[in-house]
Amino acid sequence: MLAPRRTVRALVVAATAAALLMTTVSAQAADIPPPGEVVTSPNVTHVATLPKLPGLETTVNSDIAFQGDYAYVGNYGGFSIYDIRNPKRAKLVSGVLCPGSQMDVSVYGDLLFGAVDASRSDDSCNSVGQGADIKESWEGVRIFDISDKKNPKYIKAVETACGSHTLTLVPGKGRDKKNVYLYVSSYAPSDSFPDCLPPHDKISIIKVPLRKPTDAAVVSTPVVFPDGGNETQPGLLRPTSGCHDITVYAEKDIAAGACMGDGVLFDISDREKPVVTARTTDPNFAFWHSATFNNRGTKVVFTDELGGGGAATCNEAIGPNRGADAIYDIVRGKLVFRSYFKIGRYQADTENCVAHNGSLIPVKGKDILVQAWYQGGVSFVDFTDSARPQEFGFFERGPEPSGGGGGIWSAYYYNGYVYASDFYRGLEVIKIDDRRTDPARNVRLDRLNVQTQASYQGGH
Repeated sequence: MLAPRRTVRALVVAATAAALLMTTVSAQAADIPPPGEVVTSPNVTHVATLPKLPGLETTVNSDIAFQGDYAYVGNYGGFSIYDIRNPKRAKLVSGVLCPGSQMDVSVYGDLLFGAVDASRSDDSCNSVGQGADIKESWEGVRIFDISDKKNPKYIKAVETACGSHTLTLVPGKGRDKKNVYLYVSSYAPSDSFPDCLPPHDKISIIKVPLRKPTDAAVVSTPVVFPDGGNETQPGLLRPTSGCHDITVYAEKDIAAGACMGDGVLFDISDREKPVVTARTTDPNFAFWHSATFNNRGTKVVFTDELGGGGAATCNEAIGPNRGADAIYDIVRGKLVFRSYFKIGRYQADTENCVAHNGSLIPVKGKDILVQAWYQGGVSFVDFTDSARPQEFGFFERGPEPSGGGGGIWSAYYYNGYVYASDFYRGLEVIKIDDRRTDPARNVRLDRLNVQTQASYQGGH
């Protein structure tokens, strides 16, 4: 279900608003708002835009992690820390200037982990870009001590093969609870890169002893695709050569990998030795980008980053089945396709738009997702019926005034509000008031690394 792109600012009776939200409306060119103008569905409110850390104004915001009363926003030039204990008065606390894309972040206790997938002259925050064809170049994972929110400290670097495009935190279990693991996804090997040689059909696993994180090190590099994976399908952005992102559901010992040309399920009972249990491909997918389980662990929503995130793919010419979400049920351990979902609000030809990072909204008995779509904004989707997903709310802006790229990288629900990292503007704070999502207000989280899913039984 889609609402018109422009928000009707006049007062309407509740029945009319409800009918508006339950009606599917195709967006026309006339619905595209003026450059930079905020538009929302009637059930969504734009609360605030929080500025970036000075020094990061011209570099792109990336992923977000949460712990306690703080949000941590990655950026190609470092990261920012925000105090969100009062979301309506949230504020920037501090951050670190430490360049190296993408700086996807995860947090655990006093530690922040940042992914670096840009070849650097060394592992320091003073490094400069240097070709991957030089053996001494570095890329991988940086670790920071964030115990003092006003003064984070860089404490350790771990180099990984082909760098770290994304990383996923995996808690140890049983006798292993004193450790956490990082599943590092990377790709794009080359015969000219001494530390990133083909074939690169694997991931890297870093073990981090919580009592002594400076001993963090790579402990295994399991091969995901011994046969090379999907390399010949027409329309692929890149042939499979590793994974782009992995989401784990640790308490269920499962993981879902978005691996370029393939979608994958893993058994992660042995944290150092994940085992592939299912694989699938899709002729409409160009680049398997990310994955989200439902709360029961019986479904996976995969996203397709058609055009690499830089193209205008949310338009009539591309259609509803490409650059979209694909919803799969997990049936007897196999991935069974049910439907596609894509926003129906057509974007301008200058707007880069594609399915990107999102999270579950914790409503018991329902499968509800909030998701970023770059310049397509933020979408709220009910996929309880896997075959009939419905959008019931949105937030977005008109095209970038410069006519260039931008938009929302990640949009995540955390303790009553949605936080969305805008490429250049900063951190957006958004509120949804809807009967579908209102029960989520009773669920309070202590930490949220979206790629490390945990169940929301009861109220905590």
